[in-house]
Amino acid sequence: MKKWVTAIGTIILGFSLTACGSSGTATNSSESSSKSEDKVITVASQTTPMTDVVKVAAKVAKADGWEIKLVQVTDNVAYNDMVASGEADASFAEHKPFMEKYNKEKNASLVAIQPIYDAKVGFYSKDYKSVDDIPDGTKVAIPNDASNQGRALAILAEQKLITLADGVGTNGTIKDIVENPKNFQWLEVDLLNLSEAYSEPDVSLVYNYPTYIAKVGLKPADALFLEQKVDSRFAIQVVAREDNENSDKIKALKKAMTSDEVREFLEKDHSVTLIPAF
Repeated sequence: MKKWVTAIGTIILGFSLTACGSSGTATNSSESSSKSEDKVITVASQTTPMTDVVKVAAKVAKADGWEIKLVQVTDNVAYNDMVASGEADASFAEHKPFMEKYNKEKNASLVAIQPIYDAKVGFYSKDYKSVDDIPDGTKVAIPNDASNQGRALAILAEQKLITLADGVGTNGTIKDIVENPKNFQWLEVDLLNLSEAYSEPDVSLVYNYPTYIAKVGLKPADALFLEQKVDSRFAIQVVAREDNENSDKIKALKKAMTSDEVREFLEKDHSVTLIPAF
């Protein structure tokens, strides 16, 4: 995974609460400012459509007196680091297995709060039109992190292209492959770079998410094959910390993120790439 990078931008969503009362003293002004800050929910995210969902939720939260501040980062580590350190109240950018991997590696205490949508994931090929066309020795690009790699391998197993060890499910790695009849060659790539791997001349099969494969002009309908059995653990989640998961801020965020307005946005604007999970 990439190392921490600085957030590239902070987008203030919703509205700022104004202080009540007359001119007041400096102390009253400070107290009012503090109360206003208590109504701000900072959410870290990485790219569309996650950032767009947060913006829709911000409009909903505004009606209840909350301001959602979106902090957009450029990699798949920064949003977790921000939540873990307390710089952000929550994030919206990952599925539960990826969060659990971060917790284990960083000794963190992040918590999956609410699934929002399941992305339509699968394998893409610029060289083949059907599974039967895939020849022996094909180079296959898959994620290099265990949580996403396991899901990719499970999809290949669904297509009978490989066989995984009994009981592995979506938790496998390359080491858990017990049969590889087409002698696939494996290229392990950072999730954010899989779309670039698609264009490599010696790579003929690439796993990817709709968000990232869109960089090369493709969508799930263009996939050679998609995931058949969706594992709910891979739904993109609102994530917080153990010490704030029951706070008013997170309750308000969860309410806004599971609103009718967010569902309508997902169904009308992104039905091609995802399925609502609430």
